[in-house]
Amino acid sequence: MDNRSAFNVNQYDENVRRVIPFYDEIYDQIFRLILTYFGGKEISVLDTGCGTGTFGVKANECLRLSELVLCDPSEKMLIDARKKLNEHPCEFICKGSEALGFENRFDVVTAIQSHHYFDKASRERAVRNCYNALKPKGLFICFENTAPFSDIGKDILLKQVESFGLEAGRTPDEVKAHSARYNREYFPITINEHLDLLKNTGFTVSELLWHSYMQSGFYAVK
Repeated sequence: MDNRSAFNVNQYDENVRRVIPFYDEIYDQIFRLILTYFGGKEISVLDTGCGTGTFGVKANECLRLSELVLCDPSEKMLIDARKKLNEHPCEFICKGSEALGFENRFDVVTAIQSHHYFDKASRERAVRNCYNALKPKGLFICFENTAPFSDIGKDILLKQVESFGLEAGRTPDEVKAHSARYNREYFPITINEHLDLLKNTGFTVSELLWHSYMQSGFYAVK
């Protein structure tokens, strides 16, 4: 693997839509929220765990940007992101959000399908770093795999995700291998635990934005 995701860089964009239902809708929700909150204002944006640059490309299409910074712990991911954004001004940093040190710099910070790879302490540090990176009244948006509230709910959810993967063209072995990663390679927490984490970090507002299958989206205001 080139990072903690299930796919190498040259497979990522092709395969992620076969694993995450409504993957493109996630980005639509994010940009609707940003535009609702800021309107047409020029804003500075940090995308952590940027992967191959999908968010960065759409940010340049949809937002008035004064600054765009993309961070990822995988240099191979950043190589692909640089290719996608080679005609746009953008800063690239090879670090995960748990290692960032920005202070009061950005209007928006995003973490899309990245924090669920952390253990509890690293996740808390990553969220704190995202909080610190925001200006007052700045907007944090986070999408992650989330955990059901019961073991029965987990079993049902994993079967639903497997069924989606099969319908999307994955093999039975691939979908079983993906389910086996749960709580071994990624570590989901419940929606309530996410909201508590945002509140305890210091955000004045923390809300659930979107939920489908295993993916949940949250936003918080500093």
